[in-house]
Amino acid sequence: MKITRSLVLAAAASLAVAGLATTAPPPASAATLTEVTGFGDNPGGMRMHVYVPDSRPANPGIVVAMHGCGGSGPGFYSGSEFASLADRHGFVVVYPSAEQQAGFGKCFDTWSDAAKRRGGGSDPVSIVSMVNYVQQRYGGDPNRVYATGSSSGGMMTNHMLALYPDVFKAGAAFMGVPFNCFANAADYPPGSSRCTGGGGANRTPQQWGDAVRQAYPGYTGTRPRVQLWHGTNDTLVPYSLLQEAIEQWTDVFGLSQTPTSTDTPQTNWNRRRYNDASGTTRVEAYSVQGAGHSLPSAGMAARAIAFFGLDGTGGPTSTTTTTTTTTTTTTTTTTTTPAPGGCTASVSLNSWTGGFVATVKVVAGASALRGWTVTTPLPTGTTVTNAWGARRSGSSGTVDWTNVDYNGSVPAGRSVEFGFQGTGTGTGITPTCVAS
Repeated sequence: MKITRSLVLAAAASLAVAGLATTAPPPASAATLTEVTGFGDNPGGMRMHVYVPDSRPANPGIVVAMHGCGGSGPGFYSGSEFASLADRHGFVVVYPSAEQQAGFGKCFDTWSDAAKRRGGGSDPVSIVSMVNYVQQRYGGDPNRVYATGSSSGGMMTNHMLALYPDVFKAGAAFMGVPFNCFANAADYPPGSSRCTGGGGANRTPQQWGDAVRQAYPGYTGTRPRVQLWHGTNDTLVPYSLLQEAIEQWTDVFGLSQTPTSTDTPQTNWNRRRYNDASGTTRVEAYSVQGAGHSLPSAGMAARAIAFFGLDGTGGPTSTTTTTTTTTTTTTTTTTTTPAPGGCTASVSLNSWTGGFVATVKVVAGASALRGWTVTTPLPTGTTVTNAWGARRSGSSGTVDWTNVDYNGSVPAGRSVEFGFQGTGTGTGITPTCVAS
């Protein structure tokens, strides 16, 4: 989580007025960042800043933009591109400031029981109060409310989409984790967290999806579309958590785990899209090659705003039903045929110059599996750097992959998936599967 202690110190100067009863400030003028107090129910004790562009429609869209641990609303305003995009496209930006200490300075509460329940209290309720304030004060459009954030803010983005699908229409999470990944406050710091350490993130897509569905039981409305970003070299919030978040949201939408299309919209940005039957992109995931815990970087906020449809494009809609390739990204699928009653292994490869991400599907044959082992001979010069959903032996040459606790049992004819990232080329990987 991005640590910007200097921003915390700078923000502390205005804490003296926090909690004082004040009247609502006049609408921001000359496009200045304005602090709002008395914005409504605030169980998280949070601070609110709002940026209202001079030129905007009568009912502007609303973007809630959330900082990383140790940061602040004013800091994220200064260090990201959302305000300049608001000037261009006429939407209002809300910049919340977290006030809860979590080992890395002040972070958004995505760990407490109260924060995991719709209307339960803590930061999520405070954020919804901020949205309501902008709707009432500036005529914000309730049908165009969006969430985005970096690190702790990315985690809260997924959180808000799960808890308040009737409030937010879409979200863009940078370097986040799936909803309900953290067990409690003690599980939050990355150095000791089962979530970011991997143990607590080994769940099936249905388990992740159930967590979202249980956050607002009985909700049958449209779910917010989701855009996810993660750097492949992120070690603080591991890159493997991107796949877990993909599994969560694709399960919520009832989509296949296999992307509808893949491409490289910009150098080192590898995008996977998951479309519904109408061709609308419901989940979009960016793997940023070589990036650490440092997102969003230049141009990424604009992609988020385009995904929301606030740039006038109306959001991403694709009627593509086959995998898209470019000159720098290729996608191939290789399948082996098992003996009757055994298992099938197939690999889908998303590759670029110098690297790749492989998704391996294991399909049970005529009999249910109680466990499985997949063998992948890797091309010379290829090295596995990261993996999820399976245990591995070695990182080059011939690598054996065995199931983890949650995905060893596979009913006849059903499938599970695991994945890995590597350097070099994955071209020509031919997996074999053995039931165990």
